[in-house]
Amino acid sequence: MSFSWNIVTDLRAMWQWAFMRNAFEAGGIASIMAGIVGYLVVLRRSAFATHALGHGGFSGAAGAVLFGVNPLYGLLLATSAGGVGMALAGQRATTRDVEIGTILAFMLAVGLIFLSLYQGYASEAYTILFGEILGVSASEVLLMLEVSVGVLVALAFLYRPLLFSSLDPDVAEAKGLPMTALGVAFMLLVAVAISFSVTVVGVLLIFALMVTPAAAAVRLTQRPVYAVTASVLLALASTWLGLTLAWFASSYWPYPENHFPASFFIVTIAFCVYVAVRLGLWVAREWVHPSVPVVSSEVPAVSETG
Repeated sequence: MSFSWNIVTDLRAMWQWAFMRNAFEAGGIASIMAGIVGYLVVLRRSAFATHALGHGGFSGAAGAVLFGVNPLYGLLLATSAGGVGMALAGQRATTRDVEIGTILAFMLAVGLIFLSLYQGYASEAYTILFGEILGVSASEVLLMLEVSVGVLVALAFLYRPLLFSSLDPDVAEAKGLPMTALGVAFMLLVAVAISFSVTVVGVLLIFALMVTPAAAAVRLTQRPVYAVTASVLLALASTWLGLTLAWFASSYWPYPENHFPASFFIVTIAFCVYVAVRLGLWVAREWVHPSVPVVSSEVPAVSETG
């Protein structure tokens, strides 16, 4: 395929293939879910937990391959169990890193023994590491849609107490909010979001959708509604533009047996956006309006949450 500089013609040429349509649909669903959940992940300072769940989930996928089960089921089981363990082990962001690291080490050790016992080449489990968005089927897209709707509905019911407990846990606990139950419920939602996002970017690159867009969004605005919207839009832009660049880069590549992985472009775009936001804020603070504070905190003020 060649680039014609006619956006309509180029998009039609790309979307004539079913696997590209499925990729755009799956990427859009995963981006919306990850962008919304990721905002709370950043507020609760749970980025390391997200990273650990993604890596620990690979152990579950490896175990599922060993027992002849769909790797997604093993991934979901491992991330859910790990998320509950992390929520119960560490309630405070400042003290939970040790517990998360301990659980992660154990989960990786379990994954190692699963891979050692497997006699064949666990290609499905290894695919989860880096993602294979171009291999998503129409049935998997439908499953992702159903799961994402369930996650977002559950998050809608828990949004206000989760936001309150994320911004001021001491006051929330004094008000009688069930902090442990909220932590467990949130980590389960994160586990589900991770499990269905890895099909897009993979376990090793889960930050691209779950953390990076939200980290950029909270630096652009302190208002939760605007920050969530920006997080989703940035995740969508990174995914869809990454897919488009991967398509045309692979089309021009002279070796047809190889192709550029879409996850590389998705992560690179998300990273560049984050760097641009940080650099833009620094320039605004140091050169444009040095006397005017700019939004740079990762946690919005309580007065801004309504």
